[in-house]
Amino acid sequence: MASSTSYLLLPLPHLLALLLVLYANPAVSCFNSIFSFGDSLADTGNFLSYAKGSNIGRLPYGETYFHRPTGRFSDGRLIIDFIAQRLGLPLVPPSLPGPGGQGFRQGTNFAVAGATALANDFFRAKGLNVTWTSYSLGVQIEQFKHLLPSLCSSDSECHNFLNNTLFLMGEIGGNDYNFPFFQGRTVGEITTYVPNVISAISSAIKVLIDLGVKTLVVPGNFPIGCVPVYLGIFHNSSRGDYGCINWLNKFSKYHNQLLIAELKKLHQLYPDATIIYANYYEALLNIVRSPQKFGIEVTEKACCGPSCGDPGATLCSDPSKYISWDGIHLTEAAYKIIADGLLDGPYASPPITRARSGC
Repeated sequence: MASSTSYLLLPLPHLLALLLVLYANPAVSCFNSIFSFGDSLADTGNFLSYAKGSNIGRLPYGETYFHRPTGRFSDGRLIIDFIAQRLGLPLVPPSLPGPGGQGFRQGTNFAVAGATALANDFFRAKGLNVTWTSYSLGVQIEQFKHLLPSLCSSDSECHNFLNNTLFLMGEIGGNDYNFPFFQGRTVGEITTYVPNVISAISSAIKVLIDLGVKTLVVPGNFPIGCVPVYLGIFHNSSRGDYGCINWLNKFSKYHNQLLIAELKKLHQLYPDATIIYANYYEALLNIVRSPQKFGIEVTEKACCGPSCGDPGATLCSDPSKYISWDGIHLTEAAYKIIADGLLDGPYASPPITRARSGC
């Protein structure tokens, strides 16, 4: 490594360039692996693994970056992909196909499209028609616990391994509300689910920290009142700020407020852990608020749809000009904007790239 004295001998433009690189990527060497939990916003191929024949196994899904469908609910990369690439790690593989020859030492992704924070029995007890996956957050956590002994064999080895691993807790919880809304339940009823959802997320975080996990990113909910599928379902609702449905966004805020309050409690309970709240709400709303700033032209319609991936589905000419990919999931362009705000700020505190700057 060059000494601090040798840096001073560099020409000023070269020195400024070096400092920019060092500042922009301070956490590249801090994390050796990434593990992820969640739903379709983070799923990198698990749903496709067990639901063969799904429309996400067909183009145009994946067309922008991978040039083929990978099981991601987008035209390209997701937030987790941009985080992994920025940290100098491989794209996080889905867990269900198995580790293959590379193993899962650099992480894996337990997220499954359709997953909920609460177990399906909760929704059955509410009289909902449960047609979605059984891979709830609790199931995903149990999968990680089962995998852990293959990743480290002693307490000291596990300590070092988990200390250098980034854990992404979703997004998870959105489907706990999506499915009831889509089945016609009232916002009053669904609001009563929120404390249970927050409790499930909190319990999962506690399990991981008790296992030795040190750094977790916990996303909040998107402003669902700005999402095309909700704009279509509740088209008779009056529009408010930026063309969004205010009462739906108020619901998302309520979830986020309870989540933030719970994370503050966890900070006090586990002062040695770094628990980062990822402000998905403001990150997406900022794009809706000022789309031209990000090169976005269409905020209320999906690029691909209806029934994206099916024959006859309409497709826009340039997904990078859209926020929404298929009506509920985002385009690669939108995910990159959000990921940048998590990696460098201001939508994560501390930003992910500086979460372990002293390592």
